[in-house]
Amino acid sequence: MSTVDSRVSVAPRKPPRKPKPAPGSRGLSPLRVLGMAFVWLFTAVNLLVLYWLVSAAFKTPIEIFTKPFALPAHWFERGDPFRNFAYAWDNAGFGRAFLVTVVLVAVSSVVIVLVSAPAAYALTRLGARGADGMTNFVAIGMGVPFQTVVIPLFIGMAEVNLTNDLFGMFLVYVALSLPFTVFLLTGFFKSLPDELEEAAALDGASPLRTFRTIMLPLARGGLVTALILNAIGLWNETLLAIVFLNENANFTLARALFAFNSAASYQSEYGGLIAGVAIVVLPMLVLYLLLARRIITGLTLGAGK
Repeated sequence: MSTVDSRVSVAPRKPPRKPKPAPGSRGLSPLRVLGMAFVWLFTAVNLLVLYWLVSAAFKTPIEIFTKPFALPAHWFERGDPFRNFAYAWDNAGFGRAFLVTVVLVAVSSVVIVLVSAPAAYALTRLGARGADGMTNFVAIGMGVPFQTVVIPLFIGMAEVNLTNDLFGMFLVYVALSLPFTVFLLTGFFKSLPDELEEAAALDGASPLRTFRTIMLPLARGGLVTALILNAIGLWNETLLAIVFLNENANFTLARALFAFNSAASYQSEYGGLIAGVAIVVLPMLVLYLLLARRIITGLTLGAGK
């Protein structure tokens, strides 16, 4: 018995395979070093541009060209540091344009989310026939540059006398922003648990009530993200305002800045012009810095499925 056992050869057992390290846990590879260097260089360039914009808004034209990266001195020494901002605000009509922009952007962003939320819910949760095809059709709308539809859109709006009209501008903003917002919100509604919806159906709740009382509160992060992204995009929009608005009373901030550019350049008021740029840029920059964490969390929340 022992002789037979001694003749049986047992194959050596292979050691278990080591798991692959998580991404980013390895040492610094040349590609990673290059990527980090590019990111930091891009960040440094943007911070330098931001510094130049803010400092130039307080400088005289001579300081802007002779000392582009030095701290402003002339208007501070004269005790009138906000002279450029006052000039831009008074001569560019930024007061009314600021009010028009705030109201137009706020109303448009809210309506966009109010229309997109039920549309995204219907495409993802109600099991409607052809929902996948309709979702793909909405996604196609994101790939069409709005610059290509400006001329036919202007002709159509002119036929119904909605050019140079804030209500017409509101309709254009809502229509062109719906594809992105619907597609964004479909990801949030897909990530919501099915069990809550099934429990509501067993309790006799209608789809409308389920959407209003259960799904909307759960998708609040996505709704807030969509609202903020639309507000930032519409605040900075310029081309549509240039095409559709031609009266000072209806100008948005970006449109008023475009009209102010010629007058300020002719009078060599480059400090006032840069101050006007700062008035347009800085509110959305501050808003993004305050809500950056919420925006990033909202964008990644719907990626669970």
